[in-house]
Amino acid sequence: RHLSCDTSPTMADAKSRIPAAAKSSPGGKVAPSSKTTSNGHATPANGTVTKPAQPIPAASSTSDIDIVGLDSVAPTGTLPERPKVADVFETLAYGPAPEDPKGAFAWLDAHNRKFGHFINNKWHYPEGRSYYTTNSPSRTEVLAETIQGNGDDVDTAVKAAKEAHTSWSALPGHVRARHIYSLARHVQKHHRLIAVVEALDNGKPVRETRDADHAVVTRWLYYYAGWAQLMETELPQWTSVGVVGGIVAWNFPLMLLVWKVAPALAAGNTIVMKPATYTRLSALLFAEICAEAGLPPGVVNVLTGSGSMGSKMAEHPDVDKVGFTGSTDIGRLLRRNTAGTGKKISLELGGKSPIVVFDDADLDSTVEGIVNAIWFNQGQVCSAGSRLLVQETVYELVVAKLRERMTHLRVGDSLDKCIDMGALVDDKHRKTIEDYVQTARDEGNTVYQAAACIPESGCFYPPTLITDVDTSSTVVQEEIFGPVLTAQSFRTAKEAVALANNTTFGLGASVWSENLSTSLEVALMIKAGTVWINGHNMFDAAAGFGGYRESGFGRDGGKEGLMEYLKPKWQKRVRPKIGDMTNFGKGVYQLPTIPTAPADASASPKVDHTYKMYYGGNQKRPDAPYARPVRDSKGTVIAQIGEGNRKDVRNAVEAAHAAAGGWGKRAAHNRAQIVYYMAENLELRRDEMASQIAAMTGQSIEDALKEVDASVARLFYWGAYADKYGGDVQETTLYGATVKVHEPVGPIGICCPDECPLLGFVSLFAPAVVRGNTIVIVPSEKYPLAALDFYQVFDTSDLPGGVVNILTGSRDHLVTTLAEHHDLEAVWYFGSAEGSKFVETAAAENIKRTWVNYGQTRDWFDHVQGAGEEFLYHAVECKNIWMPMGTIFAN
Repeated sequence: RHLSCDTSPTMADAKSRIPAAAKSSPGGKVAPSSKTTSNGHATPANGTVTKPAQPIPAASSTSDIDIVGLDSVAPTGTLPERPKVADVFETLAYGPAPEDPKGAFAWLDAHNRKFGHFINNKWHYPEGRSYYTTNSPSRTEVLAETIQGNGDDVDTAVKAAKEAHTSWSALPGHVRARHIYSLARHVQKHHRLIAVVEALDNGKPVRETRDADHAVVTRWLYYYAGWAQLMETELPQWTSVGVVGGIVAWNFPLMLLVWKVAPALAAGNTIVMKPATYTRLSALLFAEICAEAGLPPGVVNVLTGSGSMGSKMAEHPDVDKVGFTGSTDIGRLLRRNTAGTGKKISLELGGKSPIVVFDDADLDSTVEGIVNAIWFNQGQVCSAGSRLLVQETVYELVVAKLRERMTHLRVGDSLDKCIDMGALVDDKHRKTIEDYVQTARDEGNTVYQAAACIPESGCFYPPTLITDVDTSSTVVQEEIFGPVLTAQSFRTAKEAVALANNTTFGLGASVWSENLSTSLEVALMIKAGTVWINGHNMFDAAAGFGGYRESGFGRDGGKEGLMEYLKPKWQKRVRPKIGDMTNFGKGVYQLPTIPTAPADASASPKVDHTYKMYYGGNQKRPDAPYARPVRDSKGTVIAQIGEGNRKDVRNAVEAAHAAAGGWGKRAAHNRAQIVYYMAENLELRRDEMASQIAAMTGQSIEDALKEVDASVARLFYWGAYADKYGGDVQETTLYGATVKVHEPVGPIGICCPDECPLLGFVSLFAPAVVRGNTIVIVPSEKYPLAALDFYQVFDTSDLPGGVVNILTGSRDHLVTTLAEHHDLEAVWYFGSAEGSKFVETAAAENIKRTWVNYGQTRDWFDHVQGAGEEFLYHAVECKNIWMPMGTIFAN
C-alpha cells in the first residue's frame, strides 16, 4: 500500500491510531487546554484560533487514503478513482511515488526465495538446518527464507577465510586496491537493486537507502581502496591481523557491513560477516556482488544464523579480530567472551545523543535538523539525537515549532518515495518502544504524538515528543532506539554541557548556534566521538565514527578505523594459556622478615627510609597500613614499601580526576616543557638511579646506566609528541571543515612490567601524560624503587599534583580494583596472561578501553616495541567535529 496523505483541515475528523487526539498529559489523559471548533481547529481558552496537530488518518479511510493501482505494489480489488489535477492543486495533498520492486523480486525468485551461506564465493546449503522467514516490516509480506547456521558452518567459513588470508595478505597493496575499487564500481552498478532490497528487508524509506545508505557504502569502498594502495608507504610498521569476524546490527544492514569489510580488506585481512537476524538479504546480495567483482574465494564470506552463532564466531580460535556494531549489552557480552584470548576487538554500541540548541540558532533550520536527528530511519540510529536540550529563552518556541512540524511527517510504505518515515524493523521492537512511552506516561511526563498519516497494517509507530521530563526520567537515561524524542531546557552553556554529559553513553551530539566560538567550545566539552555543528547524522569514510564510555571503543572510518584491523609487524598472534584464576588478585599479607646475617652491633645503622604512596602531588601512607619488603637479586631486603588496597586506589583515582580538567586543557607546549624538565632532572640523578637499579635487579652498573640513559631519551621523545599529535583536518565530502581532535582518554590505570623497571615505567606514563591524560600507575612489583624515587623528579619538574599517582603493592591485587573502577576510562596492564584476562573481563562492565600484554614480554629498548605508534593510539580518543559553511558560495 502507498498512502496519499491529505493534511488539510478537513481531515481533522478522520479516525486516528493515536489515542487521545495525539496528545497526552501526565497519566495519558487529554490535555484540557482547548476545545474543538466546527472547522476542526483547536481554540484555546483565550479564544485565539490555533491549528492543532492533525489526527493521523487510518489507512482504511478511503476518503483520505489513495491506494495506488500497481500490480506489484497494491493489493488486488476495487481501486478508488484517481484525483483530478485540479483537486490536487486545491488540496496540495501528497500523492504516492512508488518504487517498483520487480527487480528485487526477480533477484529473490532467482534464488527460489531460499538462501544459504555464502562461503568461498559459493552458496552453501548444509543439510539438517532450519530456516528463518524474512518478512517486510512495512508490507507484512514474506520475502524469503534464510538458513540458520551452527558451529559447523562457522568452522567452514573461518577455515575458508584463514586459507584465503595467506594469499590475500601477500598481495601488493596496489592489487588489493584494484579489487576494492572493482567492488565499489559493481556496487554502484547495482545501486537500485540494493536500495530496493534494503528498503523491503528493513522497512526504512527507499529514499534513504537510495540517497543516503548507498552513497556512504560506495564512499567507504573507494576511500579504503586508497588506503590499500598506500599501506606499504604510509604504514610500513603495521600488518594485517588475520581473520576478522564481523557482526552488525539491523538498522543499517549493508552500510554497517561495509564499514567492517572495506578497512579489513584494505589492511590485508579476510572476513566472515554475520548480518543481523532481521535483515540478512542485503548482506547476501553484497556477497554475490563481491564474487561478481572478482574478489578471490574466501576473502569475504557471509553466514546467517541466530545471535548465538555470532558468539560462536567471535569465540572461534582462528578468528583474530572481532568487529561489532550493536547494543551495549551484547557488546559487553562479546568483550567478556573474548577476554584473555589475544583477539583484537572493536565495539560500536548504543547512544543517547544530545541536541544542544542555543537561543541564537536559526530556529527554523534547527527544527529541520532535529527532525533529521531523531526521525531519520525511524529513530533507529545509534547516534540519533534523542535528547533535545534547548536554551530556556526559546524552549517553548522550539517545542511549538517542532510539534507543528510533526503534523506534516508522513509515515508509510518503505517503497513510497514521498514518505518521511518507514516501518520499524519488527513488532517486538515496536512493543519495546510502546513500553518506554507508557513508562513516560506513568512517570508523569507529557507525551505528544502526531503525523500527517500512518497505515493501519505494517510495523509503524508515530513520531513522538516527550516533555516535562527530568534528568532521572527513564526515557532520558535509557536508549529507546525508536522515533522518540525527549526535551529539556537549560539556562547557561555550562548547564547545557552538564546535561549533555549526564549519560553513560558518548557516541554523538550536535550543537546549534550561529556563534562559532560557543559552538566549538561546547563541542570540545561534550564527551562524544562525533559532534556536528548545525547538523546531525552526517557520515563520511574519511572521518572515524565511534564512541566514548558505554558507546564502545574503536572507530569505523578514517585512518583511525583502519588501525582497528592492523597490528605491529613485530607482534605475533598471541594465544595465551590461562592458568587457574581461583585466587587471582587476592591479597597476600607480607610478614616481618628476619635478616639472615646478624646485625653489626658496633656499626651505626642507616636512617630508615620509608617509601610511601604518591598521589595528589603528596607522599601518602598506605591506608591499611601494611608493608611489603623489596629484595635485591640475592634475596636481601633492601627497602620496605606500602601495600596498597582499594581505598588507596579510590584516593588516587579521585586525585587523578581532580587534576584531569586542568591538565587536559593545558597548552601542549607547556606539557612538553614539563616532560623535558623531567628528563633534565632524571639525568642529574643518573648515577643514583643506576645504582638503585643495579642493586634491585643484579644487573651490571653499565647496563643500569644504559637503562637510565634510554629513559632520558624516551622522555625527550614523548615530550616532542606533546604538540605534534593533536589531530587532523579530515577530507570529507562536507562543504566545510571536519576536524579530528585527539582528546585525552581520561584517567587511566597503568600496571607496569617487571622487566626494565625504570624504562618500562617511563615508556608507559610519558605518552599518556603528554597527551593530556592523568594516571594511576602501579610500578614493577619486584623492582618498584626506581619509580618511587621518580616522584622526586616529578616534584622538581613542575608537574601538577594528581597528574601522576603512584601506588605500590601487589600488581594483581591492585588491578582488580583498577579494572572494576567506573571512574577510570582505560586500563593498561603488563603482567600475566591471567591478569590480562581479568582486566578485559572486568573492564566490560563499563566498556572501558584496555591494553594488555597477555603475559608476553617486549623489548623496551627497541624503539618500535617500546615507543611505537600504538602507544599514541591508546593514549587518545578521536573526536570528529563537523563544521559546515554556507553563506557565500554554498548555493
